[in-house]
Amino acid sequence: MAEKDDLIVNPDEIDYNDPPFPLTAIDREILATKDEDYHCITWEDLKEIIANNTLELLKRLPSDLRKYLAWSHTIKRVHGGITPYVLSHRLFWTPLHPPPSPPTFPHQSSTPFSDPRDYAILPNDWPYGFTTDIMHLLVWSKTPIATDLESGGGGDVTAESRGVIEGFVRRTFVVPLGEGGEGRVLWFKNWVSLQSVRGVDHVHVLVRDAPRELVERWTERKDL
Repeated sequence: MAEKDDLIVNPDEIDYNDPPFPLTAIDREILATKDEDYHCITWEDLKEIIANNTLELLKRLPSDLRKYLAWSHTIKRVHGGITPYVLSHRLFWTPLHPPPSPPTFPHQSSTPFSDPRDYAILPNDWPYGFTTDIMHLLVWSKTPIATDLESGGGGDVTAESRGVIEGFVRRTFVVPLGEGGEGRVLWFKNWVSLQSVRGVDHVHVLVRDAPRELVERWTERKDL
């Protein structure tokens, strides 16, 4: 099992012309930047990025991006890909059908996030380069989340899916935070083209100044 700090490939030895996943122009710009010159993404930045749906602007600290590239390279060598690793070592979910079929899972409800047995909330092991007040969580769903790919779109969630996710985020994250909670929670779902873990639907949830006890409650597993 290759953990975050157990790298076969040294971050300084990654060939950026042969990366483990496609690098965007922004990625390459970040790789040429020093950590001290990097602008951490603030809550206000994040609100603007999500409001404008410019998710490609979400980026990691330069040193973290280099480590993530090395980690991804290691994971692909050891596990054959990031998705198999996430399934076997983070989610512990068994797909209904073996590869190369896209992973699908038995689920209790056809509506995403309506049954706690159908999803898991985990901290993001490789969060973007946010300021330290922002907690980055991933909500993984056994139930498929409909996107507009079926209608020829770029892989964004459908209007119906957006409503389902917003309802889930509100009752799960906003309400427990109490007064002012609405202004402390954001969410997004990467377009399919931006996902590093494809085939396993997940939503990114960002919480500002998240209390430890709530994080522990949110990440308690009920899906196993």
